[in-house]
Amino acid sequence: MSDMLILEDVEATLAVGRNLGAILRAGDKIALTGTLGAGKTTLARGILAGLDYNGEVPSPTFAIVQPYEPPETRIPVAHVDLYRIEDPEEIPELGLEDMLIDGAMIVEWPDRMPDSFWMDALRMTIEITGEGNRRLTWHAGSAWNDRWPLT
Repeated sequence: MSDMLILEDVEATLAVGRNLGAILRAGDKIALTGTLGAGKTTLARGILAGLDYNGEVPSPTFAIVQPYEPPETRIPVAHVDLYRIEDPEEIPELGLEDMLIDGAMIVEWPDRMPDSFWMDALRMTIEITGEGNRRLTWHAGSAWNDRWPLT
């Protein structure tokens, strides 16, 4: 299922993320696409807040993988930023598949991975509109049936 939502400010982006985090479960993959500064990390901060995380959420651009674990979060989750990955052969070294056994994954710059990895994922794109708002569009894979979009 695909759809669209206009996010009028940072709080609206965080609110969507919190709602999404509240329904996140082990095995879930969220792919966040958008230009630099579009709001991918802000959405990830909201998702982590929805998982009961109360700490700081830095962009994982330099760390590449930033793990969050219970008891700080409801389930284990990895916030991943593949921006600096130049060779797809580097990706298996990150152990992303293992993280999905009992946790979830939020990935910025998901285009660095094969399309087949995202078949059942929630793929979200954030775009800056001319009005200063953000346009959030998504495609929900089969793993998200009856969960997203929230009704």
